[in-house]
Amino acid sequence: MTTTRFAPSPTGYLHIGNFRAALMNYLLSRKLGGTFILRIDDTDAERSKEEYVEATKDDLTWLGLTWDRIERQSDRLARYDAAADRLREMGLLYECFETPTELDLKRKKQLNMGKPPVYDRAALALSASEKDALRAERGQGHWRFKLSHTRIEWRDGILGDISIDAASVSDPVLIRGDGQYLYTLASVVDDVEMGITHVVRGSDHVTNTATQIQMMDALGGTVPTFAHHSLLTGPQGEGLSKRLGTLSLRDMRKEGILPEALISLMARLGSSQPVELQSDLAAVAEGFDLSHFGSAPTKFDKDDLFPLTARYLQSLPLGAVAHAVTDAGVPEDRADAFWTVVRDNITTLNDLASWWTLCSEGAEPVISAEDKDFVTEALALLPEGPFSADTWSNWTQAVKEATGRKGKSLFMPLRLALTGQAHGPDMSTLLPLLQVIKAKT
Repeated sequence: MTTTRFAPSPTGYLHIGNFRAALMNYLLSRKLGGTFILRIDDTDAERSKEEYVEATKDDLTWLGLTWDRIERQSDRLARYDAAADRLREMGLLYECFETPTELDLKRKKQLNMGKPPVYDRAALALSASEKDALRAERGQGHWRFKLSHTRIEWRDGILGDISIDAASVSDPVLIRGDGQYLYTLASVVDDVEMGITHVVRGSDHVTNTATQIQMMDALGGTVPTFAHHSLLTGPQGEGLSKRLGTLSLRDMRKEGILPEALISLMARLGSSQPVELQSDLAAVAEGFDLSHFGSAPTKFDKDDLFPLTARYLQSLPLGAVAHAVTDAGVPEDRADAFWTVVRDNITTLNDLASWWTLCSEGAEPVISAEDKDFVTEALALLPEGPFSADTWSNWTQAVKEATGRKGKSLFMPLRLALTGQAHGPDMSTLLPLLQVIKAKT
């Protein structure tokens, strides 16, 4: 049974980066008929907020990503205690007492000597009495996992064959001095005990994966298949990490971007497959293939989501957007005609309100000085409403005969006078919706 997981920390809202990992793990599990676990990484009690747990669930639900079960790491502390005790008994977990300043000085000294900045394992030489003295002076120490200095190798689902010399990596800290379990230990224990078979995550975790493989082996667990996707950059190749806070799913949702656009883009971004607009998650999962993804940094441009959203909206009947049309103030008896007319001229549902304002309250006319007399003459020929589907053609024919104008010089000034816009729906369909024409007042 394929089992994947998404393990967000509830310290903020979901952003495009961690959504990408969530989507990939979800699609993989669904394609293979497996289990998808939502695992809340809330071991950091001080920074974890319940509001972010609920926001995460709300965002995933909005996107249509359903989980088969939910786990909370804060409920599993006893399991981490047991794993830590086992590692201590094996001599693979040792207490260290260096301060951050001392560690920084060690790193700088090693770099100046042309050596990799790897922890020197000085704590292993401390005697019991020296440890007691340090505890009395500094409090409890932090605990590191003792790596076996061999090569760690695995076949990555995206990057291919990976080989890392464990001697080039610092022994990872698993437990802080205040007793808090860090990501590495909690994740390893959970992956082993929950039977996680596949882990898809960013390529910035490759070194973490190497250390976790050794930890899994030590705890007698089965090592999952790891796949590390490329990291996202901005549209110009700039680093995206500092902007992720402005790329939350919540903010995109407020901007009117639809789940179908997000999923269609992110399911293919960074792969050799073209982006295809799809609304069926099962179909997206069926076409998902990790082997098509590459390791090169992947450019993400939020603006690419708006054309996809617009295209999806154009395919929808009124029933699918009735709530949004109603919220825009459109009366029920005009809703169908209104949606039919404007759906090809909106980018998001947020645009509906401005179109209905134009229809119900009129638009400020845009009339150039050279067209002023022409528009005045034309408006005098416009019959009183309500207008029909034939009003526009009949009126413009009459104006053409009266003024001699034709083509763009005929139609554009009239569109600008009635709508204040150079572009929009076909005027023969829009005119019957106009209840107020300010240019006539």
